[in-house]
Amino acid sequence: MTTETSALDFKSATLYAIRVVLQHAVTADLIKALEKRMADAGAFFENEPVVIDASRVVDPVDWTALIKAMRDHRLPVIGVVAQGDNLVAAQACGLTLVDLSASPTRNASDAKTAAAVAEPASSVVLTPIAKKPTATQIKTAASKAQSEAAVPDTPLAAPTMVVRGPLRSGQRIYARNSDLIVMGVVSQGAEVIADGNIHIYGPLRGKAMAGAHGDAAARIFTTGLDAELVAIAGVYRVIDAKLPADLHQQPAMISLDKDALRMSPLDQ
Repeated sequence: MTTETSALDFKSATLYAIRVVLQHAVTADLIKALEKRMADAGAFFENEPVVIDASRVVDPVDWTALIKAMRDHRLPVIGVVAQGDNLVAAQACGLTLVDLSASPTRNASDAKTAAAVAEPASSVVLTPIAKKPTATQIKTAASKAQSEAAVPDTPLAAPTMVVRGPLRSGQRIYARNSDLIVMGVVSQGAEVIADGNIHIYGPLRGKAMAGAHGDAAARIFTTGLDAELVAIAGVYRVIDAKLPADLHQQPAMISLDKDALRMSPLDQ
């Protein structure tokens, strides 16, 4: 028989979310910038929870229209960073105040979308308020820390997803909590995403996003760079012009350097 106490449990959790920073409150401009960002990024950000940061905005935000626009792009809004009347209005629309003071932040490298800058590199950490520990809890924690200190940490190999064969237009691969290796071409219109590194042993002609949940140290490697879009930790670049000769269709590595994407030949 199910009892009241066994029906559910409360546990702490770390929640990853996209942080969307509003630069002003002009609804039409915000929606236009959002549409451009989602058109550029394709399905990379779909179904990711969103926290809207309106801390820089003084004028009233049309929360109803903005939340609807996010949901139309499959971006569920779960929280808000705001002050004063904007916070009150956001809470009236069902949003919860989120504290990002302890969360790492990154600036998007594309200044052209200044109206609404999405920063998926942010990790929004929601933690319960800690109660004062008892003497028994302190003693137990100290004993556990002492026993763990005597055991050296052994690094574990990161899991890896391996995909054999070409990826055709419309196919999407996501390596959650792991690296991704693709043994073949990633065709134009295909998308590869990984929380870790991405290795493509073949031409990269579609879209690739490494460090999908904020790992700025992630890398993208390919034996033939000819991509539509590349991104690391949410900082992305649309490649709409031919790359330099030492990069175009050549072995290359993409990394993140101070919030800017860097593309370099593999022989450097």
